Amino acid sequence: MSKGPGLFSDIGKKAKDLLTKDYNSDQKFSVSTCSDTGVVLTSTALKKGGLSAGDVAAQYKYKNTVIDVKVDTQSNIATTLTCSEIVPSTKTIASFKLPDYNSGKLEVQYFHHHATFTTAVALNQSPAVDLSATIGTPTIAFGAEAGYETCSGKFTKYTAGISVMKPDSCASIILGDKGDTIRASYVHHVDQLKKSAAVGEITRRFSTNENTFTVGGLYAVDNLTLVKAKLNNHGRLGALLQHEVIPKSVLTISSEFDTKALDKIPRFGVALALKP
Repeated sequence: MSKGPGLFSDIGKKAKDLLTKDYNSDQKFSVSTCSDTGVVLTSTALKKGGLSAGDVAAQYKYKNTVIDVKVDTQSNIATTLTCSEIVPSTKTIASFKLPDYNSGKLEVQYFHHHATFTTAVALNQSPAVDLSATIGTPTIAFGAEAGYETCSGKFTKYTAGISVMKPDSCASIILGDKGDTIRASYVHHVDQLKKSAAVGEITRRFSTNENTFTVGGLYAVDNLTLVKAKLNNHGRLGALLQHEVIPKSVLTISSEFDTKALDKIPRFGVALALKP
């Protein structure tokens, strides 16, 4: 794939990952194994809100093709087929879920040095169509996306955004929810290896005149341990500790509580991922 401005979904992704990724209030345990044929099997057990669930996933890679299959406790089978370079500079993703035969989706991504385009179509009788485009360079990019529902003839979404990337920082502005919200974010890496960073994000919803401001950070204690924290203007405080207990196997402990209601029980989450 050529190096270009990236997909529209990449705009603001770094700030979103720093503020949301790996934060959870559940108990999760997963084990991955790899066979001699290259098939990766992952078994996951999840306890959420007093309910237990689990699933088994398998991934197989062959040349430019990746097949992912996931089976959950309700006997739902989700399959994703990803093929790169069927046509030069493209990636094709086909997904479906059984027994829901109307859940099929086909997505095509096209990458160019100065632009990227994606088209996603639902494979049913009244397909919804999602389109996105980004133009620019790896340093600065402008993009937009839209969703169209063929059965009603209406746009379900339209969003626009801009991002600016520098070696040690990243800034983005996204106008979403059909123009009802605007979100600006900034990430700054405080070390050359980009293992520690500070992030700030502000969101305004015009229909309710509500502002949400969130600050957070990531700090690498050593090569095996990192900590994250975030706090918004509504008093929601989150913290996370992640430690590599053995190579490629990570233990994550996170918590979140309301600083304006200290009498409420904080939410805690634990996740352990064991990989070969």
